[in-house]
Amino acid sequence: MKAEEIFRFGDFRVDALARTLRREEDIVTLSRRAFDVLLYLVQNPGKVVSRDELLKNVWPDAFVDENSLAQSISVLRRALEEKPGDHSYIVTLPGRGYQFVKAVQIDTPESPAIVPDAVTAGHNPSGVIVHQQTIRTSIVTEENARSGTAALPQAEAARVPKLWKVAVPVLLAALLTAGWFYYRSHQSKHLTEKDTVVLADFANSTGDPIFDDTLKTALSISLRQSPFLNVLPDGEVTKTLRLMTRPAGTKLTPEVAHELCQRAGSKAYIAGAIGSLGSEYVLQLKAVNCVSGNVLAEEQMTATSKEKVLDAMGDAASKLRGKLGESLASVKKFDVPLVEATTSSLEALKAFSLGNKVMDEKGAAASLPYYQHAIELDPNFAIGYWSLGLGYARLGEPERTSEYITKAFELRDHASEGEKLAITANYYQNVTRELDKAALVNEEWIDTYPRQSAGAYGNLGLAYAEQGQYEKAAEMMRQGKRLVPDTSNWNENLVNYMLALQRFDEARQIGNDALARHGDDIIVRTADYALAFIASDSAAMAEQEKWFAGKPYYETYGLALASDTEAYSGHVKKARELTRRAVDLALRADDKEGGAVDLATAAQREAAYGNATDARKDATEALKLAPTSQGAEAESALAFAMAGDTARAESLAQDLDKRFRLGTQMQSLWLPPVKALLALDRRDPASALNALQAPSPVELGNIPFALNISCLYPTYVRGDAYLAAGQDSTAAAEFQKIVDHNGIVWNCWTGAMARLGLARANALRSRTAQGAEADVARARALAAYKDFLTLWKDADPDIPILREAKAEYSKLQ
Repeated sequence: MKAEEIFRFGDFRVDALARTLRREEDIVTLSRRAFDVLLYLVQNPGKVVSRDELLKNVWPDAFVDENSLAQSISVLRRALEEKPGDHSYIVTLPGRGYQFVKAVQIDTPESPAIVPDAVTAGHNPSGVIVHQQTIRTSIVTEENARSGTAALPQAEAARVPKLWKVAVPVLLAALLTAGWFYYRSHQSKHLTEKDTVVLADFANSTGDPIFDDTLKTALSISLRQSPFLNVLPDGEVTKTLRLMTRPAGTKLTPEVAHELCQRAGSKAYIAGAIGSLGSEYVLQLKAVNCVSGNVLAEEQMTATSKEKVLDAMGDAASKLRGKLGESLASVKKFDVPLVEATTSSLEALKAFSLGNKVMDEKGAAASLPYYQHAIELDPNFAIGYWSLGLGYARLGEPERTSEYITKAFELRDHASEGEKLAITANYYQNVTRELDKAALVNEEWIDTYPRQSAGAYGNLGLAYAEQGQYEKAAEMMRQGKRLVPDTSNWNENLVNYMLALQRFDEARQIGNDALARHGDDIIVRTADYALAFIASDSAAMAEQEKWFAGKPYYETYGLALASDTEAYSGHVKKARELTRRAVDLALRADDKEGGAVDLATAAQREAAYGNATDARKDATEALKLAPTSQGAEAESALAFAMAGDTARAESLAQDLDKRFRLGTQMQSLWLPPVKALLALDRRDPASALNALQAPSPVELGNIPFALNISCLYPTYVRGDAYLAAGQDSTAAAEFQKIVDHNGIVWNCWTGAMARLGLARANALRSRTAQGAEADVARARALAAYKDFLTLWKDADPDIPILREAKAEYSKLQ
């Protein structure tokens, strides 16, 4: 062994040269004999050292009895903070000796200090190298002080100045050397808040597959409780594996994790292992500096049974957090026991882990059965419900989203602090629809976990989008993307926000980049269809329809999009056929809510085109499919109001108002146009305009359960109300707003009807104005009618609204 070696184990560091024992940054005081015993034990880790061997090698020239040795061992146990019966470091083997059982890492400095040959070096407990005579003098001084004698012997005192001439340079060199050793060991031991760590896959030598994936998920959840530690996101892991020319599902052995850690610019990787000893299980966690290869920290725990493995994992992870630099106050504050933060069922956690894996590899639809199985195994698994709800949210099923997120919210005390914030934010955002409350919780989430709150930025972006504030929404997505760059969600949402802002080239570029980086995605594909529609590129639309076709869960979306496009051009019969196919496929995929929303949307366009009977029929069927769905109920209420079924519309409006009294969109986007249409049915345009209130950005907001971003229903109904009130110019302004926002409206029926609304507003103006102003209005009306009739040039001839438009156009000519 080299005299300058440093031995690390657990929180401790033994410096052989400085003769110090440190825990973290603090020196642990030890007697000379106790230090000598410890040094010999750490130089021989795992070896059974007999009492005779210790006495012979540690104190070869001194007589030390076995009682003194036992006393030194006892001192060491206290110094290492071993609790009674907890022999984490030193095990006593009766009749055989002692064994140091903690794993030991040995560091050897590249440039050890050089002690001048003219000086015989000794060591004092402070770790400072001094002249041998100085030590003796110091001892004399201390003894004199204890005995009350302050003065040095005269001969010794006379020699002190000469000694200091030699000792001072040596002392300075020693201090620098000790500082270098301390810095070298300390700077590599602790992480900073900016560092990221990579989680390796667990080495499972138990032969029990229940631990595969499960323990890594448990460790990830436990470590992510920390506002200090930053675990490298899965998206970044996948991206880095691609750079390493390895497939996305590559097992992260310590060797692979080491390389990945270096390539990703992370500070360390954390490797875990589990083994069995009879009925017991031994868990080990080790954090390794991925540049130097030094072990930064490690923990080992024993679980007395399989049922206690998660408890042991949580305890080990908590201790590891402290060793890696997190303050004890932070560890204590953010340390929900793992079985409370997740589940006590290893089987449930296994199903949850598989759900996460499948979500990353195959998407939301494929992950749902695994999450469903997880909550069946443990009905109190809060984050299982939450993940299931988020999966349904990605598939556009708000009712199921609401059902599972509500359950997660009720169980939120069975979650870590970060997940509790996430669940609460999603509850307000997706269930009660209180976007202001959701924003406050998301902001708290960001404040608490500033480097781990990508989800909060995503939620804030969605909340801003639902309020029609797309610039802010885009900025939130960019903030989230800075935290987790290589995740598809940012680009998915940014595509739609760029569409809403009429920045079509940017939307196309972002969409192409998303597909290139992350593969096919339904949101990007839907946005690409919208871009093709806006560009009147039928070939590009057909290409996107091909992508939807044949995909069991997604084909219904393609059919619904195609149905809206056909209806937009007046091909009502074709649109009905496509809607029916879309609904049938949705029901086959057990998506009743999706089918109900498709029918309710079809009911609206039937009503807008003058087919009131078909509208009532479709809306009634929609409510039968999903009677409690917010989306189906809101869309149907509007359809009934447009079709003149005031009783059904009023009943639905009252129910929605009661259920979503505080819902931002419900109170600003859905109920006002329903109430306005009921007033128009009573020939009361003033009340209609009063119900609609002043225009607000929420009217432009993204509707979560709509295929397109928004149909601008309040804007369209306001235009009709202004027409009924004889206010032609303000009516025209509302209809023009819809035409100008085709990046929001897409192929919704309001986009087609807004063109007819412009024609009617200008025709009204031509009748009320005089002279040249009337002529200008008439010319504009004729152009608008022509625009609409060109759009519907090959429309079904029996559509009532088409017949009306043709009659109005002929009369104006």
